[in-house]
Amino acid sequence: MRYTAGVIICLMLLPSFVRGQEWVVPDDRKGRLSTFPFTDETRKEGERFYRINCQSCHGDPGKNNYIALVPPPGDPATEKIQRNSDGEIFYKLSVGRGQMPSFRSVLTTDEIWKVVSYLRSFNSSYVQRVMQVITSTAYPGAMISMRMAYDASQRIVSVIASATSESGSVPVTGAEVRLLAERYFGKMVIDEEKVTDSNGAVLFAVPAGLPGDTAGNISFSAKFTDEESFGTASMDTVLQAGTVTIPVSLTEKRAMWNTVRKAPIWIILAYGLGVIAVWGFIILVMLKLRDIFTVGTVLSEGLKGSNASTETTKQPQI
Repeated sequence: MRYTAGVIICLMLLPSFVRGQEWVVPDDRKGRLSTFPFTDETRKEGERFYRINCQSCHGDPGKNNYIALVPPPGDPATEKIQRNSDGEIFYKLSVGRGQMPSFRSVLTTDEIWKVVSYLRSFNSSYVQRVMQVITSTAYPGAMISMRMAYDASQRIVSVIASATSESGSVPVTGAEVRLLAERYFGKMVIDEEKVTDSNGAVLFAVPAGLPGDTAGNISFSAKFTDEESFGTASMDTVLQAGTVTIPVSLTEKRAMWNTVRKAPIWIILAYGLGVIAVWGFIILVMLKLRDIFTVGTVLSEGLKGSNASTETTKQPQI
């Protein structure tokens, strides 16, 4: 009786539990739209970001080869995911949940929208709606923009945000801004989040020795933390704020399968001795097998001779 009551209670609670697993996006985020139209170029760039950040779990869209997790990540090309609005997909990519990480510290706003652009390419019935103006509850009706500059003497990146409307341009004050630097595997947060001053400016200290390219250039991205209040404006630019870095092959100096000139002597000796030991063991086994075969042959011949002698001895006398 107690067991039956427990089963009934579990069945009654199951629908609530299932609903609790659904990913509900706030209503004010569902209608969010991209500020640029999705094109072949945005889809191509979105595919690149997807391959780097999403493919390991979600697999190839349309092939249902996503990784086995609980809950399952799902195939982005399926109707279940495609029936989400653009704003819902953008929100889930940005915020993350459970085993799915948040990508708003890895990708810029535009890069996340490019991933959405790529995912929508698997929906033949999709028709995009574009938000023409970057909205801002703090500066309604204004176009929010950013400028970025670098002071090499103090290693400071300055970001200045302004709001432009028909009545003129004013600085965006009291807005939290993040600065990110492009790295090999995503983006690196530079300094901490800063709040714009009365001039709409915020300063970020660039770490000394931050690697750049062969000319010392680094790709930076600045964006608002509170995008609901200050809009989705972002600034992407390249600044000569890093140290000159010459790319070096990871196997140039430490690879025993490479040329002898590039391998340390201890690796050559260890590898050579290992090969000699293995072949020595193989040859020893072959010699032992030869000895066993020889001994077996001698014993076999001896047994045959003994049997023949015994048969001769037992012949009857006439």
